[in-house]
Amino acid sequence: MPSNNVAIKILHVIGARPNYMKIAPIYQVMKKHSELFQQLLVHTGQHYDPNMSEIFFQELSLPEPDINLNVGSGSHAKQTAQIMERFEPVLLDFRPDWVVVPGDVNSTLACALVAAKLGIKVAHVEAGLRSFDRTMPEEINRVLTDHLSDVLFTSEPSGNANLMREGIDKEKIFFVGNTMIDTLVQLLPVAKMRWEKLHEVYHLDRYILVTLHRPANVDNIDRLREIVGALSEVSMDYPVIFPVHPRTRKVIMESDLDCSYLTMVDPLGYLDFLCLESKASLVVTDSGGIQEETTFLGIPCLTVRPNTERPLTLTNGTNRLVSANRKELLQSIYKVLEDGKTNEPPSLLLWDGRASERIVNILKGMDR
Repeated sequence: MPSNNVAIKILHVIGARPNYMKIAPIYQVMKKHSELFQQLLVHTGQHYDPNMSEIFFQELSLPEPDINLNVGSGSHAKQTAQIMERFEPVLLDFRPDWVVVPGDVNSTLACALVAAKLGIKVAHVEAGLRSFDRTMPEEINRVLTDHLSDVLFTSEPSGNANLMREGIDKEKIFFVGNTMIDTLVQLLPVAKMRWEKLHEVYHLDRYILVTLHRPANVDNIDRLREIVGALSEVSMDYPVIFPVHPRTRKVIMESDLDCSYLTMVDPLGYLDFLCLESKASLVVTDSGGIQEETTFLGIPCLTVRPNTERPLTLTNGTNRLVSANRKELLQSIYKVLEDGKTNEPPSLLLWDGRASERIVNILKGMDR
């Protein structure tokens, strides 16, 4: 515990939709200890669409950001550079003791790099995850952020092993659990109350829920055509609801893909999506966070990727990696649906809704 009575200054970085669920519970725990922490919430604007941003602040009880860098979209280089340029004056003005960065998006790396160069300590939430696939921009962001960070909070045991194998001092590494699961545990009862309304809107009983956003899937037209083809075919037997990421919708429209058999909707808020996810017969995705949520919920998940940075979801969860090939994907979907098994949610170490409390307790005891 710091010896003086001055509050620890914490700057939280959020930039993209998954960050909100990871930071919200930490922010809320620190708010309960306002005598110990002075918090500043900085939104980089990496996700700026209202459906991808504003509604999440309302539903997750996050305040409006103290500062919005309004970076918007762009190439990886342009977006990362603009975040760095706009973030530096914020750090120089606020002079935090810690910059807390979650996940693996461009905002994560950009802000960690600026802080490290200014000698400001960095805490990485969800550290140590590895897909071992350097073609994924997120993998580069993860590795570099971890090696810049002063404290690394891991969500599953593989994270600790990966970090120590890369030579990171084990004294910096803390296995705390998963802050996304903290948010899920807190809000699942609220989300389930929305089922009656959602059922009325979509007329769903047994259905498949889909999300796709990774460049490897949506920027490769041939690959996207295979995935959409499989989903369209299975939709003859099982309804498919597809909340469409803005970049995915843009590619679909430009490519003139036939998605007429799919129920395509705008991105959903956290509560509506969580409700649909908890009731789905199957989730097809390429999202890392959804692999974790479905594992916790016991919902079958097919991840359209050749690898995952979250191996716990494969070995202890309900997740399986599947090919984007139309025939192979279709076979995998029907196998899950025809098995008709109900999955008991696994009991995963420290996925108990209290990861944020552990993080806050660790930071309370750190030197500035």
